[in-house]
Amino acid sequence: MKRYLFERIHRDLAKKMVILTGPRQVGKTWLAKALMEKFSYPQYLNFDNSADARIIKGQTWPQDADLLILDEIHKMKSWKRFIKGVYDTRPAGQAILITGSSRMETYRQAGESLAGRYFAYRLDPISVRELQPGLPPKEALDRLARFGGFPEPLLSNSEDEAARWRNQYLTDLVREDILEFSRIQEIRAIRLLVEMLRDRVGSPLSYTGLAGDLQIAPNTVRKYLDILESLCIIFLVRPFHANIPRSVLKEPKAYFFDSGAVLAGEGARFENTCAVCLLKRVHFLQDTKGAVCSLHYVRTRDGREVDFALSEGKHLTHLLEAKVSVSKPSAGLRYFHERHPEAVALQLVKNLRQEETVSGITVANAAAWLAKLEA
Repeated sequence: MKRYLFERIHRDLAKKMVILTGPRQVGKTWLAKALMEKFSYPQYLNFDNSADARIIKGQTWPQDADLLILDEIHKMKSWKRFIKGVYDTRPAGQAILITGSSRMETYRQAGESLAGRYFAYRLDPISVRELQPGLPPKEALDRLARFGGFPEPLLSNSEDEAARWRNQYLTDLVREDILEFSRIQEIRAIRLLVEMLRDRVGSPLSYTGLAGDLQIAPNTVRKYLDILESLCIIFLVRPFHANIPRSVLKEPKAYFFDSGAVLAGEGARFENTCAVCLLKRVHFLQDTKGAVCSLHYVRTRDGREVDFALSEGKHLTHLLEAKVSVSKPSAGLRYFHERHPEAVALQLVKNLRQEETVSGITVANAAAWLAKLEA
């Protein structure tokens, strides 16, 4: 299947260098190699391969390559200075694609500036929209909730194969990547935190509560969550507030990039799948249009809540509640719709017999609505 960023990246490669990041095993290398078919003399080099690393360090790749792909280059010392020099001295007409894991997104934000030389894209897991038109929306949503949106477990269509992949995936991430952010003594606590989060998807996180369960300090919990977010194991959804600094201080909710990792039941898996699709839409609009949009949730001090809120700048555009079967608009959605009538209010229902509009709130078929998102 052709990934949703294929045409966008192909077009932008004619203008600037492209840096592609995303979770491990989300399909970045597959996409990069698919793009090679659009060029006459492409060259793919992976810094993890010792022979390729030697070529990269010596810059001895064919100079007539019309596409140069450097994979995992962020593992090279002073990699940004290196690719800045490569880009500035490249032959006329040579396109450059840099790919790497989620860590590159973290490293890209510090050190040598690449300003004005690249377009950045984030490749997210497969969504309901991306599975169109190959699968009907309902079947696509069901498969994503069961297997998650990473290509290997999703395309295997096997519970056993997906479980084997997931166990190995989480083990490798903890063993290999987290050690670069943390000390080996902390690995056990981080692994326990991951297991706890798998049962708490969609619930506001109490740093104090998690700290008590793990017998560590609340600030350490924040640090560990930052590590897990930096590695694209989880992403945090924070409450919407026009005053952005205040929203950051509020309790976030954690979702997994891999919906199949969720252990908290059908409702939580469905909500997580919706969260991944909505985040992908936000990333796509940010990366392709420069949109100032964000994913949040809304909640009052007395517990009234709506699962998701989409915003543009400081203004809410959508209020979205995710339900497996309940078609009656939730009390929280009704409450916030009354106070934010400018925002589109939707109750996304996985198993819905008939769509309808109740007091300005649309009760929508979740699969059909998600299939119409921009990505």
